[in-house]
Amino acid sequence: MTMTHPWEQPIPTPNAACSQRAEAHQARLTKPPGSLGRLEHLASTLAGQQGTVFPAVERVRIVVFAGDHGVCDEGVSAFTQAVTAQMVRNIAAGGAAISVLARHLHATLEVINTGTVTPLPQLPGVRAATVARGTRNLARQPAMTAAERDEALAVGDAAAQRAADAQAQLFIGGEMGIGNTTSAAAVAGALLGLPPEALVGRGTGVDDTALARKRAAVARGLARHGDARAPLGVLASLGGLEIAALTGAVLGAARRRVPFLVDGFIVSIAALIAVRHAPASAHWLHFAHRSRETGHGAVLEALNAQPLLNLGMRLGEGSGAGVAVPLMQAACRLHREMATFESAGVSDGS
Repeated sequence: MTMTHPWEQPIPTPNAACSQRAEAHQARLTKPPGSLGRLEHLASTLAGQQGTVFPAVERVRIVVFAGDHGVCDEGVSAFTQAVTAQMVRNIAAGGAAISVLARHLHATLEVINTGTVTPLPQLPGVRAATVARGTRNLARQPAMTAAERDEALAVGDAAAQRAADAQAQLFIGGEMGIGNTTSAAAVAGALLGLPPEALVGRGTGVDDTALARKRAAVARGLARHGDARAPLGVLASLGGLEIAALTGAVLGAARRRVPFLVDGFIVSIAALIAVRHAPASAHWLHFAHRSRETGHGAVLEALNAQPLLNLGMRLGEGSGAGVAVPLMQAACRLHREMATFESAGVSDGS
């Protein structure tokens, strides 16, 4: 008997009855109907996802996946690949933006090394899950084999299982990988049929010369890849180890009924792959912010996503999602703690 991979298994739908009951509760709160705007919809959506009329976003799980990219050989980044491993150390030591936000949110933070070029010793807070020492150069050859892609997908699925075991109420996926905006733009180009000019941004802040190299690398990768659109095939051909792990985490969280808060451009690419592979996974996604990275708007449009914030951020790591969590918490607390017209003795105008 052939065993199916976890990411091939069915994804459940949220509890519509809980969403409807949450909406009915919203209608009884001491405010004009709809006056809290998208916060009301956020609360009722979380209600359906969590299977309760009164959702909460207090147990937050942040997982940052790290991996390097062979396409850096094309001169696409302002930093060397050694920075990926250095930043893994920084995140684990508490000095990165996502580290600060995790402390502020009292969130659990896990870093997973899916494949840095520079070897790392055992570090507190870092899980070693090396699939390969970075991907191959997507401009010249497939970035990953199917086996490597599947191993990275399984790393993400296992992270989702740990989050479910910890009864996480929200999963945030972050990433760290020099060169990953190039890989993400290539994946988007293949899935959306858009040219590099529409998708390739400055990433780490490259100059015009490096930006031209970056666009050329994506163009070569897309030409090599051809017209194939199967999402997991595109992922292996043009993606990254950390992008594959994020895709596995999106699908794994959805399968285990854990809401997933999508960060910026890179994580949105993983969400796009997941939704193209398993459309039902879209029901478990929230979108934190609109990144300043060039291609993010096109990806959000393809996902029919309405991000909570637009702050001009483009750091990655899951930082935009971390900043958005207090909005989700506010939505839940307003929903749970506001008085109803009946309990407050306030006329509802009827």
